[in-house]
Amino acid sequence: MESNHPTYRDFACWAALPLDELERDCEIQAFRASGPGGQCVNTTDSAVRMTHLPSGITVVSRESRSQFRNRQLCLQKLRAEFTRRAVPPKVRRATKPSRHARERRLADKRHRAHLKATRHLIDE
Repeated sequence: MESNHPTYRDFACWAALPLDELERDCEIQAFRASGPGGQCVNTTDSAVRMTHLPSGITVVSRESRSQFRNRQLCLQKLRAEFTRRAVPPKVRRATKPSRHARERRLADKRHRAHLKATRHLIDE
């Protein structure tokens, strides 16, 4: 049974690619950035949205006024995301609480029950 989802090995391979080869697998869109930055923001298509087609990951960069710089920042963000996803999750193993931990928990429960039992109104 073949799965279309990328594996940890795929992400590790993509993270190791040079930036120019990584850029070939991407769809790049330039658009006008919104927000602060003066009138220049409203007139130039300097923000970049980059979608890595094999993985489907999309990143956006609008930090710089230069479209070229924003492309480079997108590629760096993609590489950082691939590096993060290339690490498999740590295997979790079920453990039993120690004897002392069990005794401490039960002692705390007995103490709490005793406190609650002594909260009754005193009959006069």
